Amino acid sequence: MDLSSIDTDLLLTIGLAIAIFAIPAAISAFSDGRPPRAATVGIVVAGALIVVAFYARPGGYTLRMVPEAVARTLARVVNR
Repeated sequence: MDLSSIDTDLLLTIGLAIAIFAIPAAISAFSDGRPPRAATVGIVVAGALIVVAFYARPGGYTLRMVPEAVARTLARVVNR
């Protein structure tokens, strides 16, 4: 499987954005006594996107590179 043409910064940013919304939704569902079905799907999708981004980028990401990748992606979106 050739992952060289995938925009890993975009995958990472989308995965982090989904996780930002899914984790509080899961906590809310647990505290209300509801099953966290949608939040679980969101967390799984977010995790998969983040793992693919780390796997597809040559050399992977370091913790210091994550904010830079998000900033690059947002700058590309805003400047279009």
